Amino acid sequence: MTTSREVQLAARPVGAPRDSDFNLVNLTLAAPAAGQIQVRNLYLTVDPYMRGRMNDTRSYAAPFAIGETMTGGAVGVVTHSEDASVPVGAHVLHDQGWRTHANIDARRVKVLPELPGVPLSAYLGVLGMPGLTAYAGLLRVAEFKAGDVVFVSGAAGAVGSAVGQIARLKGAARVIGSAGSADKVRHLTDTLRFDAAFNYKGGPVAEGLKAAAPDGIDVYFDNVGGEHLEAAIGSMRPHGRAAICGMISQYNATEPTPAPRNLVQIIGKQLTLRGFLVGPHYDLFDTFAQEVGGWIASGELKFDETVVEGIDGTPAAFMGLLQGQNTGKMIVKL
Repeated sequence: MTTSREVQLAARPVGAPRDSDFNLVNLTLAAPAAGQIQVRNLYLTVDPYMRGRMNDTRSYAAPFAIGETMTGGAVGVVTHSEDASVPVGAHVLHDQGWRTHANIDARRVKVLPELPGVPLSAYLGVLGMPGLTAYAGLLRVAEFKAGDVVFVSGAAGAVGSAVGQIARLKGAARVIGSAGSADKVRHLTDTLRFDAAFNYKGGPVAEGLKAAAPDGIDVYFDNVGGEHLEAAIGSMRPHGRAAICGMISQYNATEPTPAPRNLVQIIGKQLTLRGFLVGPHYDLFDTFAQEVGGWIASGELKFDETVVEGIDGTPAAFMGLLQGQNTGKMIVKL
């Protein structure tokens, strides 16, 4: 028998999540059945999309159930195995996060290679779902081409920081990012080598973007929505393209939020705005992993993690993510 400490949804948040919306419980796991493995989790991920799954609304993924342990990406080590294809000691990627231990069907996990100099937690960030989101969103959805001027909102986060660097490595004429603090802005330009960045809390986004990209932009990668999307539409050149990945500025809203007031410009500028999910783009995973893994190994692409220690810190890590307290990927280390 194994005791697993787990985070359950206690109540559906109204506005920003609070501590009282979560319960921490200890559950007893039986030995894994035939075809299963038991995993001790080493790292968990918290991601913005999880906020939507806390609402009881119809969406692309079923909502989390009240009184049940939530799920999410995790990397763990196999402690018991009833499937020869996944041996004890293997490190695996799976979707049974928000807990310390899990019994999982062996066919539902990915055995991870250990790359020199790359921590296992990277498979939850730059070499995992967020990294693939950046890669597919920029190159396939936004149809990036060398010479484009690219603007990324929420650029200091896990997805945004990868988007900007991939654009630079693929030959962007100029890469601009927005972030929520002066320190993050300096990080974008000094460490990640964005051409320009601005603090969206320091004034109107449209003014910051105009100063950073006086001749306009060709591609917008949207992680924020709201005022950022309106500013991007205003700055787009004819035939500009936007990949709409997330709208974190609206996730805790309790009332409907207004659309950008300049949507009419989509017509005259012949713009393309495309929402997307990462799921349909996993056919790119091997190409993505090879290319991005090579950039990491060579030092051309850098990544950051904000690490919270312990399973009991998972709710705080998630709430902090929604408040922009992370630089790079928000990770919980067990």
